[in-house]
Amino acid sequence: MHMADALISPAVGGTMLAVTAGAVAYSIKKTKHDMDEKKIPLMGVMGAFVFAAQMINFSIPGTGSSGHLGGGMLLAILLGPYAGFLTMASILLIQAMFFGDGGLLAFGCNVFNLGFFTCFISYPYIYKWLTRKGINSKRIFWASMISSLIGLQMGSFSVVIETLLSGKTELPFGTFVLLMQPIHLAIGVVEGLVTAAVVTFVWRERPEIIERADDGGGLGSISIKKVLTVLSIATIIVGGALSWFASSNPDGLEWSIEKTAGTAELEAHGDIYDTLSKIQQKTAFLPDYGFRARENENEKEADGDEAEGAWPDVDLGTSVSGIVGGVLTLAFAVFIGLMIGIVKKESKMRRLKISKRQGV
Repeated sequence: MHMADALISPAVGGTMLAVTAGAVAYSIKKTKHDMDEKKIPLMGVMGAFVFAAQMINFSIPGTGSSGHLGGGMLLAILLGPYAGFLTMASILLIQAMFFGDGGLLAFGCNVFNLGFFTCFISYPYIYKWLTRKGINSKRIFWASMISSLIGLQMGSFSVVIETLLSGKTELPFGTFVLLMQPIHLAIGVVEGLVTAAVVTFVWRERPEIIERADDGGGLGSISIKKVLTVLSIATIIVGGALSWFASSNPDGLEWSIEKTAGTAELEAHGDIYDTLSKIQQKTAFLPDYGFRARENENEKEADGDEAEGAWPDVDLGTSVSGIVGGVLTLAFAVFIGLMIGIVKKESKMRRLKISKRQGV
């Protein structure tokens, strides 16, 4: 559900960038209260895991479409809504800047659609409500499933509204929404299953992680080494190898656009689009999660009858992208956590100095 720049107008893109920046600033302010040394690496590893998981598109039978994990609910459940939202923003920024996945103008829309609804609506008002009487494997399953479905439905509907407000006549509201909502309902089922599986594992190993995310507390002296190790190994396996098995079918958004407009890629003209496109072309050193294609190699592959590519698509570029992207996301999320921790310490020192002066 990564929107390209061509799907939105500069006015909508700029507005959503401002809204997202405000949500990020508010999340940083709120995260200062529960940020500690244990939560910082958890943010990084979870960011890397979700990055890798988003690379795997799974086919949706009978549609010719595919879907991939969003990860917003998973981040909110394990990190809390504010740290989860910041981690999602980190993932999407790395994807847009270095892999050309999602437009720079559409960055605010993508963070809002994938992070805001899951972290700030579906998590506190659905997941927490369904688990209010206590956590067990059954409640985790149903809470994860229902909250993931609703969060993804809100996010996909937001895409439709953003294109409508952008005046994209190629995507009439009625047709577009009737395609977007059902296909993302199917995607949401898989998202719910994956979310429930990961949350159940963490709950059985370290239930305190979920409990502290729920009440907004830090992790303190809780040992999370095993959880971090397992998730790190899973990230390497998913990004480095399982990504070969990703479906080549268009994802739910692309499929809905093609069914509505007759083409999966809409055109957009203007200085803003051109400038941002040039920036993205320069920064994306692994475009579309692979090495830059060489014209000579493409010509050699095109000779004779075109045969369908083998599946799984064993590609070194995909593996490198999964691992490099995971590392970059981990580093960026950890950097954000460290900066918040430093600000928190400085604020604490200031309060101590003020209290001492007042005491004197």
